Formats: sequence, structure tokens, C-alpha cells
Amino acid sequence: MKLFLDTAARYSLATCCALGLMAPLPTQAEDNSVKRRLDSAGQKYEVDKDGDFKITYTFSEDKRSQIVFVSGAPYDVAGGMQVRNIFAPVAKVKDDNVAGKALSLLQDNNGYKIGAYEVEGEIVLLSIKIPDNATPQQLVKAAQLAASVADEKEKAFSGTRDTF
Repeated sequence: MKLFLDTAARYSLATCCALGLMAPLPTQAEDNSVKRRLDSAGQKYEVDKDGDFKITYTFSEDKRSQIVFVSGAPYDVAGGMQVRNIFAPVAKVKDDNVAGKALSLLQDNNGYKIGAYEVEGEIVLLSIKIPDNATPQQLVKAAQLAASVADEKEKAFSGTRDTF
């Protein structure tokens, strides 16, 4: 009988541990921290199906717009530091002859103090990674910077087309 109880207790403990591993991770709270920061800064946004915060900026002088995303979850980097990715689409790899202009993108990266161009799938992105504990104003300023730089580069790639 003692063996049965010990075995049953072990199974109960294992089940509780497994259920604990399936519980929501702290990133849910982090999503709310971005929401609170954007709300406190008065920034309008939508949350997409991936949990990223989508912001649309409008440039009235050019009659253009630019979408920017703030990642819904932070990324762990060395030393326990967490960063949040702010990214904006710039070009479509095939449609905008990105291969022929790759050197130019790398040269631009060299001149930026914050942010760099990256390729994800078939899309070139301007990506700015900031500390996850950035203030609401810093978060919004980084998103505005991403929108401005990405839209200028989109114009360089596509001319008058306003895809993003």
C-alpha cells in the first residue's frame, strides 16, 4: 500500500508540474506593459493575430502611410537584458530588386546609431531594438523614427508605390 501511495504521489506531483509548465508565461504581462505604455502616450494601435502592436503613421505632405509593429513579446539577450523589437516593412525582396541594392542597405546600416535593415522571408524590414523597460515616450519615439526612415527607404525602392 505504501508503494501505491508513493507512486500516486509522484504522478500527482508530475501532473501538477506539467500543468504549471503549460500556464501562461510572463510574456502575457509584458504584452500588457506595452499596451499600458502606448495608451499612456496616447498612441493609437491595433493588436494583430501574432500579438504584435500595429501602428499606422500618416505623412500628409507625401500623402503616404507607413505601418510599424512593436513586438508583442520581449526578446532575451545576454546578461538577462530584454529588448523589444520595433519593425517596419520597407520593401519586397523580389518586387523591389533588393538583391541589387543589398550593399546600399548594408552601408545605410553602418550610418545608423539605432536600427538596421533585416530580411524576414520576402520582406525587408527596418528593425529597431530598444530596452524593454523603455518609457512610453521612448517607445513611441522609436516607432516614429522607424516609420519615417522605413517610408523614406520604401520610396527609394519603389518610387511612388506606397505598399506599407
